Amino acid sequence: MLLLTGATGGIGHAIARAAARRGARLVLTGRRADVLEPLAAEVSGRAIACDLSRPDEVTRLLDEVGNADVLIANAALPASGLLSSFSPEEIDGALAVNLRAPMVLARALSAGMVARGSGHLVFVSSMSGKTASVGSSVYSATKFGLRGFALGLREDLREHGVGVSTVFPGFISDAGMFHDAGVKLPGYVATRTPEQVADAVMHAIERDRSEVDVAPLGLRVGAAAAGIVPELAGKLQRRLGSDRVAEAMAEGQRDKRR
Repeated sequence: MLLLTGATGGIGHAIARAAARRGARLVLTGRRADVLEPLAAEVSGRAIACDLSRPDEVTRLLDEVGNADVLIANAALPASGLLSSFSPEEIDGALAVNLRAPMVLARALSAGMVARGSGHLVFVSSMSGKTASVGSSVYSATKFGLRGFALGLREDLREHGVGVSTVFPGFISDAGMFHDAGVKLPGYVATRTPEQVADAVMHAIERDRSEVDVAPLGLRVGAAAAGIVPELAGKLQRRLGSDRVAEAMAEGQRDKRR
């Protein structure tokens, strides 16, 4: 059985369909039952509406699911904007959905995987989990944290036959936080599709890849460089107009933080 969080969004839909084509038995979760149920019917899966920002709801989800052979932790709250623009409650929400819930789900479900000697945990992060930019402090904190968690957990579970992977989408067309915010990118910035993210998730599981980027070469090179020379990378981002994109993202996501 495969548990997919964040199934109500376009990227979640693409992942669900890709997994169903491979014969997976799916449990889909998200906050909107009206979106989940038609998708569950399409892929012959089960829908469980759940708000991952609430610890009691995460517990209820685990009680209803029981065990899973694969977890794809795809759910995330948008969190673009300056730190000063966030209320403490909005910070708590981003941490709860983007970081705490994947950790708690992984803790519970990996126990059964270890006992069976097989299974896989996939965490959908973001290229913002490899390089930070203006207006991304809260979001990047959650996504950098998810990357560190996954890398450490992969080493913990390696000898037990359980795989752990992280997928890093860049700017995605047609679905996802960037698309939903209605932001227009500069012409030189290329995007990827939800289906490419789904293919990367499946590839990570099938090949037991530690990390898979879903971004054009320039963005991947930039992220790698930022890990080595972050100050220089920040200057280059500002020169290329990252502040304007960040402002548009923050404005487009302002009412979606909860």
